[in-house]
Amino acid sequence: MERYLDPFVEHLKLTRHASEHTLRAYAADVRGFLAFARQAHETVDQALVRRYLSHLYKKGLAKSTIVRKLAAIRTFYRFLLAQELTEFDPTEGIRGPKQPRRLPKTIDERQIEVLMNAPNTETSCGLRDRAILETLYATGLRVSELLSLRVDDVQEGTDEIRVVGKRNKERIVLLGKKAREALNAYLCWGRPALAAKSSKPDSGRLFLGCRGTPLAASSVWRIIDKYIRRVSPSLRVSPHTLRHSFATHMMNHGADLRTVQELLGHESIVTTQVYTYVSPERLKAVYDLAHPRAASGVDKLER
Repeated sequence: MERYLDPFVEHLKLTRHASEHTLRAYAADVRGFLAFARQAHETVDQALVRRYLSHLYKKGLAKSTIVRKLAAIRTFYRFLLAQELTEFDPTEGIRGPKQPRRLPKTIDERQIEVLMNAPNTETSCGLRDRAILETLYATGLRVSELLSLRVDDVQEGTDEIRVVGKRNKERIVLLGKKAREALNAYLCWGRPALAAKSSKPDSGRLFLGCRGTPLAASSVWRIIDKYIRRVSPSLRVSPHTLRHSFATHMMNHGADLRTVQELLGHESIVTTQVYTYVSPERLKAVYDLAHPRAASGVDKLER
């Protein structure tokens, strides 16, 4: 079956527009299962898949990782079925371990303010970093979407950006005043200085590395981590945390679920519903305002 891995990965790339990270993960997950099957010297069937999941669990892998590996194997065999390369799907009817619902990790608004001011905007890389932080938080973009942006996508005079997201789906995201200012500064001074460092023709990509070539996803992780450590050495977040913070803060300030869904590019509103949890601060503020015998409610009546 391993000879079908390359066509499978190519299929994912063309039909699902999967990122390079996703393609590598799916290929590794399927390859791991096929290696397990070879060592077992058994026919691949539902019993073998269940034993493999049990094997992963005993190794101490997280439930989320096991679920992802099962999804990769399932997708692989469905591809084989569609191509008439196999006659059955050994994952049919098999469910992964149930995962506890986890709330998205966020950065509070006070820390966001410190984070946005952390880069040294006296340097070209600092101007770029400030623009990256402001743009991620202002738009809720995924890192892959951020890195696909081109200079023409953020022309001065408009606060709208057309983004191509997962499965080649387009959507409009909005830039706030702070993000627009940070991007303008980067486009005027930071980016030209970075582009001049490369001997290659300008790629047109919005965000460049310190050598003038298009920025890589791993570099964005390092940039976020560097500034987060300045805000709080104990904080451990990823670029996706800024996306979670964007959605959570929007909801906390009264945005409706459908709007947040559209801005995030979620296909299903069920995915967006994780952000409807209420923070303790907002719960208390709403209670104080709404309940007639809460402190602020009493004050309001007396006035």
